[in-house]
Amino acid sequence: MIPTIETARLVLRAHELGDFEACAAMWADPAVVRYIGKRPSSRQDAWARLLRYRGHWELLGYGFWAIVERATGAFVGECGLADFHREVLPAMPVEAGWVLVPAAHGKGYATEAMRAAFAWGAANVSARQVGCVIELGNEASFAVARKLGFVETGRTSIDGDELVVLHRGTV
Repeated sequence: MIPTIETARLVLRAHELGDFEACAAMWADPAVVRYIGKRPSSRQDAWARLLRYRGHWELLGYGFWAIVERATGAFVGECGLADFHREVLPAMPVEAGWVLVPAAHGKGYATEAMRAAFAWGAANVSARQVGCVIELGNEASFAVARKLGFVETGRTSIDGDELVVLHRGTV
């Protein structure tokens, strides 16, 4: 049910039980969460996130993929499309997101993975617009968003974090 997508350097695939330790380590890393809530995730939170990702696919037919390097098979992050029911304006019925382990930062993986996710989404997800939220100061994610065609459409605050709301056209 969850498609596998290959790019030149990456494989986007369903999260597996064997990904849990790598996911938990990524979400516990202060460098990863610096602009995503600022608090390292507990193992319990990481487990709930992994289940939420699989649940998106089951209930909505789209969701987040685990990202692994083709050459090494190493888990390097997560990306995809979701509906997190965020209470932001303008609304984001479909939200794009990406997160990478620090060793994968600066390699263009987020852009490569999201371009593949959007190519799949264009054929499989009906959405007039796709949004994302990025915390102020996260220049690396803003650069990825710009490459993907996102433009700022508003500002919001979630759990005390000041976020920029961005949108792009269809998936």
